[in-house]
Amino acid sequence: MQARKKYVLLGLCACCWLVLFYCGGGAQLRVLRLLTRQRGEVMRPWPNWTDRAFLPRYAHLDELQTDPGAIESPRQRHQAWSTIYKDSRCRMETCFDFSRCRRRGREGFRVYIYPTEKNDHVSESYRKILTSIGESRYFTTDPREACLFVLGIDTLDRDQLSGQFVPNLDERIKGYPLWNDGRNHLIFNLYSGTWPNYTEDLGFNIGQAILAKASLNTEHFRPGFDVSIPLFSKEHPQKGGERGWLVRNATPPRRKYLLMFKGKRYLTGIGSDTRNALHHIHNGKDIVSLTTCRHGKDWEKHKDARCDHDNLEYER
Repeated sequence: MQARKKYVLLGLCACCWLVLFYCGGGAQLRVLRLLTRQRGEVMRPWPNWTDRAFLPRYAHLDELQTDPGAIESPRQRHQAWSTIYKDSRCRMETCFDFSRCRRRGREGFRVYIYPTEKNDHVSESYRKILTSIGESRYFTTDPREACLFVLGIDTLDRDQLSGQFVPNLDERIKGYPLWNDGRNHLIFNLYSGTWPNYTEDLGFNIGQAILAKASLNTEHFRPGFDVSIPLFSKEHPQKGGERGWLVRNATPPRRKYLLMFKGKRYLTGIGSDTRNALHHIHNGKDIVSLTTCRHGKDWEKHKDARCDHDNLEYER
């Protein structure tokens, strides 16, 4: 009889422990503390690290949500663009002073280039642009005659990770007496923003200046004011070579190929949508568009159904 009561009591204790174990860790910890705490000992938060002072604190939730490397939401991107393009409503009639171009009648259109400073590094591509303007009949060395102003500072590459990035550009151009918030100024740019978002932030406020930019977003393009230019490499010649086969008033032009492109087809990121949308214009006759997916270390992870065929045509 006594043995039976002992087994019943053990069974009840086991059931109580199971209930405490499955009902939550809070009750379980409180029971463990009551059983293990010695008399007169003050309860301390668990666990009680002896080297607590040497351990770094954990990041708060708000710190994790404001990670600078995180992908921006469309709202955040729009707010960033609104600070970059403060004069997004600029047009020729509102942000350009035509009176500077009418001073000498038809000869009033003159372009002035700011002199480059001694320590400034100018890329080969930007030097070609400045040289072409300087050799044209519109160039003037007198800023008082100028209708249009071009910076001598290289603004083509505004990626902060690039070796050609010019820092403190905003402070420098504001020191120009003729800057006038960019009015009647022309700024050239090929690359903007930096990894991973590649926004159109140039790193300085262009104000009311005309922006001649490659891959300009249609949302910020100011019609009749900004100029969309092609993205060209540093090997692009400053002047053309021999005269082509095009003849004035000849339609269609007397050339075998009307359009030709051969290069990489970006599977993800900036430029991928544009090149993927233009594959259908290839007819193999007068329009030839050859692209390859073989670039980058992980291109095979993003390959699509056209990659194999495109790669064969590209190599052929």
